Formats: sequence, C-alpha cells, structure tokens
Amino acid sequence: MTSLRRRSGRLALLAAASTLALTGTTAGVAGAEVPPDAPEQVRNGDFGEGVSPWFSFGTGALQVTDGKLCTTVPGGLANPWDAGIGQEGIPLIAGAEYTLGFDATADPGTAIKAVLQLGGPPYTSYATVDATAGNSGERVEQTFTVPEGNPSAQLIFQIGGSAAAQTFCLDNVSLRGGEAPEPYEPDTGPRVRVNQVGYLPGGPKNATIVTAATEALPWQLTSATGAVLASGRSTPRGVDEASGQNVHSVDFSAYRTAGTGLTLVADGETSHPFDISGTVYDQLRSDSLQFFYAQRSGIEIDGDLIGEEYARPAGHLGVAPNQGDVDVPCQARVCDYRLDVRGGWYDAGDHGKYVVNGGLATYQLLNTFERTKTAATADGGAALGDNTLRVPERGNGTPDILDEARWELEFLLRMQVPTGKPLAGMVHHKIHDRNWTGLPLDPADDPEPRELHPPSTAATLNMAATAAQCARLFAPYDAAFATRCGTAARTAYAAAKANPARYASPADSTGGGAYDDSVVTDEFYWAAAELYLTTGEQKYLTDLTASPHHTADVFDARGFSWQGVAALGRLDLATVPSGLPAAERTRIRASVTGAADEYLAEIADQAYGLPMPGDANSYFWGANGNIINNAVVLATAFDLTGDAKYRDGAVQAMDYLLGRNALNISYVTGWGEHHAKNQHSRMFGNQSDPSLPNPPAGSLAGGANAALQDPFVAALLPGCEPMFCYVDDIASYSTNEVAINWNSALAWIASFLADQDDAPAPARSTCTAEYVNYGTWAGGGGFTSQVTIRNTGTSTVDGWTARFAFTGDQKLREAWLARASQSGATLSAKNESYNARIAPGGTVTFGFNATTGGGANPAPGLITLNGKACS
Repeated sequence: MTSLRRRSGRLALLAAASTLALTGTTAGVAGAEVPPDAPEQVRNGDFGEGVSPWFSFGTGALQVTDGKLCTTVPGGLANPWDAGIGQEGIPLIAGAEYTLGFDATADPGTAIKAVLQLGGPPYTSYATVDATAGNSGERVEQTFTVPEGNPSAQLIFQIGGSAAAQTFCLDNVSLRGGEAPEPYEPDTGPRVRVNQVGYLPGGPKNATIVTAATEALPWQLTSATGAVLASGRSTPRGVDEASGQNVHSVDFSAYRTAGTGLTLVADGETSHPFDISGTVYDQLRSDSLQFFYAQRSGIEIDGDLIGEEYARPAGHLGVAPNQGDVDVPCQARVCDYRLDVRGGWYDAGDHGKYVVNGGLATYQLLNTFERTKTAATADGGAALGDNTLRVPERGNGTPDILDEARWELEFLLRMQVPTGKPLAGMVHHKIHDRNWTGLPLDPADDPEPRELHPPSTAATLNMAATAAQCARLFAPYDAAFATRCGTAARTAYAAAKANPARYASPADSTGGGAYDDSVVTDEFYWAAAELYLTTGEQKYLTDLTASPHHTADVFDARGFSWQGVAALGRLDLATVPSGLPAAERTRIRASVTGAADEYLAEIADQAYGLPMPGDANSYFWGANGNIINNAVVLATAFDLTGDAKYRDGAVQAMDYLLGRNALNISYVTGWGEHHAKNQHSRMFGNQSDPSLPNPPAGSLAGGANAALQDPFVAALLPGCEPMFCYVDDIASYSTNEVAINWNSALAWIASFLADQDDAPAPARSTCTAEYVNYGTWAGGGGFTSQVTIRNTGTSTVDGWTARFAFTGDQKLREAWLARASQSGATLSAKNESYNARIAPGGTVTFGFNATTGGGANPAPGLITLNGKACS
C-alpha cells in the first residue's frame, strides 16, 4: 500500500531570541534593483495549488480560504517565533538582489516578521522584513541583497507573540531574484549498472546497460587484473518505463567462480567493481541490525561498540534541556495522567517514536529470528545468537537480535493506557516534540516539550501483535518478560475490540508524522493471528478466520508497509507451527507462493529486475522498504518450497538496491562503490555539520519518490522519470530519509541472503521425520512426545543428531533412546551407541517428556538430521 508520510523536513524555529534578532542582511540597500523578469523562488505563493509545500508550527491547521492561506494563532505566546508559517528549499545566491512581497491580514491585528534563514542551527538570518498585519491587507514589499548563498534556505513568517488570539492569512507571497538554477544532472557513473557489492556464486547475476544501441552488444566479465573470465551478448529491452532509458540486460549467471574486484565491460563502459562470494551479505546482516542500536532513545550510545563518531549521551531522559520521556503528559484534553515512555527507537530522521511504525520494525526483527526455527538454510539461528551484535546486552544468554527488539518492545508496553483510566488497555499512537525541531540536532540537546498523542486502534493492535510474538519468543530466555508481554497483548486486543474505530488524525502532524490509518481490519487480522499462534486459543482462531483478509489476496503488487499489515499475519500463519488443519496450512502457503510467482513475473518484465511495477505510482515515499518486503515474500516462498527460483528473485531485488538502478547508486550507506551517505537525519547530519558523522554503514535510504514531496527535490527534480526522483541530500526527507521500518526489512532480507552461503542448488532431502505428541500430564503442566526419523537416502547414516525448535516455553525434562539437551528453544538429540546407524529405509525413534506453562504446543516446523532438513 502506498503510504505518504509527512516527515521531519518541516523544521520549526527553535533558536533563542538573541539568534533570531540577528538580521544578517542589507535589507533596503540603496540602489538594489530586481529586474522584472527575475525568477520566482517561492512555490505556490498564490495558494492556487492548496497548502503544499507550506508548513506551520505553533498554529492551528493550515487551510486555503477565499484563495488565501489562513490559520489561527493562539494568544499569549511569549515570542514571535513561537508560531509561524514557512516554506523550505528556497535557493539563495550570495550577493544577489531579491524582492520579497506578500499580502498579510490578521484579526484583530498583529506584528509579523518575515525571515529568510538557515533551516538549522545556528539559524543564520539572511534577511528580515518587519510588518504589521491588520484587516486592510496592504501589500508589503522590500528589496535586499543576500550576503550568503544557500541552496535550500527557509522563508518563515513569525506570527506569534500577540496577547490576543489571531486569525492570520497570507496571499501572493513572492520572492523574485537571483538566477534561474542550472538544471540538475546527477552523476550516474558508468553506463553498465551492477550490484556494486556482489553476487552469490550459485545465484543469479544480472546487469543493465544504458545504451542507444538497439542490437545485442558483446560483454565481458573481467578479473581485477583485466583477464576475461566470461563473455556473451546482451539482450535489448527497449525503453524502460521507470527510467526512460533505452537499456539492455546482461545475464552472467553461468559464471560461478568466487572472485573479488570483478567488473563487467560493455559498449565501451566498465562497471563499478563487485565480488562473487558466498559471504557478500554476512556483514550487511550485522550492519543493518546495528542501525537500531544507533537509533536507540534513552540510553548512552557507546562509541566502543559502534565507533567513537557515533557516541552520544542518552537522549530524552529529562536531563536539561530535554523535557521527556520519563514523565510525559498528553496533548491538551487527551488524558489526565503522565507516563514514563522512555526507551525505544527514534523512528526516522526526527526524534519521534511511533507505535505503528515501531510495531512493523519490531515484528520484522522478531520474525528474522523466528524464521531460523523453520527455515532449512538458517542453521538454527547460529548467526543471530548471543554475542553476534555490538549491543550492551551481549553475553546475557539471549540472542542479541531479541535484545535489540526488546528495547522497542519495552517502549511499546509503556505506551499502554493504565488500568483505571479511560480507554485502559489501549495504546497511545505516538510521542514526539510539540513542535518540529531543526536539523541537525542531537537527541540530548532537544529542548522541545514532549507529548503523548491520543490512543488509536491501530497502535493498540500493533502492540498486541508484537507483544504476542514476544510472549512465545522470549519464553525460553526470560519467562517473566514473556508473561508480561502475553498479558499486555491480551489486554490490548480486548481493548481494541471494545474500541474498534479510534483513528489517528491526519491533521496531527505538528512536530511529528501523523501516521494516520482509518482502515484497521488488517491490524485486527494480524493481531489475531499472532495471538492464536502464541496461545492456540479458539477465540483468536475464530476472529482470524472470520476476517475478510483470511481468504483475500493480502499481497499488494507494491508491497506491504505499516499502513497495510495483513501480509504479516499471512506470512506467520504460513511459517510458524500451529494447530491449523493441514488443508488450511496448504491453502495459506499456496497464497504466499502465488504472490511470489507474481513478483517473479514482474522481475522478468522489469529491465532493472525489480519485483515492483514500473509506473510512477510504484515510486513513493519509502518505496525501497516495500521493494524489500516483496523480496521477503519471495524468500519466504523459498523457505516453504525449497524452489531456487524464489531465492533468485529475492537476490535480484537486492541488485536494484545495491546499484543496479538508473542512478547507479547503492541506497545502503557504506555498501558499494557509490553509495548514499547524506540521508535525512538529525543525528547523522554530516552534510550540515562536518563535526557529525554520516549515517552508519547499513543505513537504507527511502529511495526514489515520483511525488517529490519535499521542497528540495520539488525544486531540483521537476519532471523527473520515476527512478531518477531521488537525490542523496540531507534536505530531501521524502527521498533520502532513514527509517526503522525500512532498515528492519533490510535486516530481514540480509539475514536470509547471508544464510544462503554460495546459493547451491537445493539438495534433495534424504530423511523424513514424524513428530507425535501423546498428550499432557501433571494437570497439563507437561507432555510426552516421540520423534521417528526414516533414512530415505541410499547411504547408511553412522551417527546422528536430530534438532528442532519449540515454539514457546516448552522445556525438556528427560529423554529416552537418545541423549537430549536444550539450548533456548532448540532441542538436540544425539544417538546412543546402540542406535547410531540408520540403514537406507531404516528408522530411529526417540522420545522425551517436557514441561510447559500452557499456550500453543504444535509439532515443530523443521526437524533436521545432521544439519539437513527432513521432509
């Protein structure tokens, strides 16, 4: 589902009065003159196109009334800059003359100040114009010379500070002067576009050539020393819809030998270098997960763990100048209590924390781990265990990826409305600053008051779903926390059913994104699915099977995201062991592979190999995350079937993100010869302040957005072809922001691909396994099970170890006919001396007793024999 997020480019004025008073201008310089044909620098100054791209802070909602941009301004604000209307992305040229003009009215009347300024600290002012607005609406015009250049300045009308409340309107805003900007031409490098990181030896290897040629072209794969390793001819593809380029495809999949520094040569061009290796994604798994530690709120970030340049004090713990998050009030008239909502992850480039986006990101980290229980290539989760990430909790006996997910889970639990209060059990939609803050800004330096926003049904169900996951996944590691999650999930789900239509307001976007969603049937389906998988209870099964999503096609051609989450429930019902009837599980799994087949067809149709349509509607805010989520469906289809075509499809989706695209850029910081590094972020603002770092390696940019939803790209890229609607600039929040839900998708797919090693052809299973649960004992506190393994191969097995993972809190008590042990959720059974050999066609059986506190107790989804999956 395409989702539009009004994000943190709306930078409110936070500077002190002494800073704002500095005009830094030669306003009114004698002799300054702007020619009548000088270019206009303000967009939509007559408001004929509605409100966009104007924004406000400290005011009521903006609206166009009788052709004017109007709003309400509270009385009694202490300073003029406590309320304002503005536009970003104003290009200024040092030494050039400009004329600023506008019509302003106010009732009953107020002093205003128009300021052209730097949009972040130290908020340098390039020019100011003082005026008085009353009922008459007289025209204000002033000409001045700008002392400094800035390609993306702010124009702010400061309208606060009056004793009385005002109704304020603007019209005919104009800033003429300077020079028309040169057309922007991105540096796209060599015309041969490849995955700049590399390819798996046994996987697909595809490239794209941008060329005017219409006939097939010769190509050569060359080593780092220039030796020709392979050659062939390209396939002409015509004009690609998304890029507007005439392109050819190259398939060099037949070359399977590992190597480093390889290049592809065609049409007189040499690609960026790349590797062929079974380990190309190993570090990306770690880097993409490490991003979350760097985004943590409420904890000091340790430079010894992720690099000294990323060290910073804890943010939003109520230490001056912070005013949150340990004792946060609600917005006015929302609640009469305060909550401790410390912790969690900063959502994106701003300092807000949003439950619906945090829910999706948490789900994907938890699901990345849960996949290891059922995926044949995941090696039982060894690469995601304890001491695999650089996090403070490493070495505590819990897988580090679960430790990272817990940081957000604890925050989500704290957002629940307390018992005894109205809407108890519901979950507040978000918490963020009262006003937009500038960029860059360290979290510890944020002076804005923080506020809880109203509870919403969507947020409540997000917490219910992820807390239900928490209950089953944390049970082997922290039973008390798992119980707390389970209780919160049940309470939240019941509260959501009692309040099924409480929606976040799309207008609630001052100081943070709205994240509004008025269709929550998909959230109900997802939450019911997770609660059923954790508890096995009939009431949740009844709800999920009654949902219209249960039999619908939940896999959108343009991927799933925070606003459409039915696919999450479907994916887990397909992969997490449960008590669903076999025919129902078969139907559900067929829906996953059916969607994957459609994505494969799209990949074949796209010259750049994307599992997304090529029209402009497929290039939207955060589309890179949706592209990966389609790859997640392909990867899941591979896990379910073992059919390599699905794995190959997931690999090709990553080719696009890592350089095989029209811009020839890797969208992942630190990965590839030419990669994004100036993503929109208050913490990683190197482009604005060289003393700050760029985003850490493994940070994913949102990607091309044909809607051009920030002023910077709107001015820079008008009329761009969809795949070209991106710029690696900190000012472009609609194409180049970071976000936790995009990085969680990257972490999921990177972990999957790292598990594929050399991507060999899937091996034929040489064993079958039957698991029988003989029922409970001790009043339901334990059960007895038996596993029978048959050797379906042609060679005798001489010594064996069988492994599988429980779904929840099950704990081994004793075993017979095998020496058994348990680590986390994984049970390992090794042969006794008398049953070590399994002849072809022969069987071996072992049994065990285990305890459980209740909940779902299905047969495991994967049983391995000596590391190989049994069917």
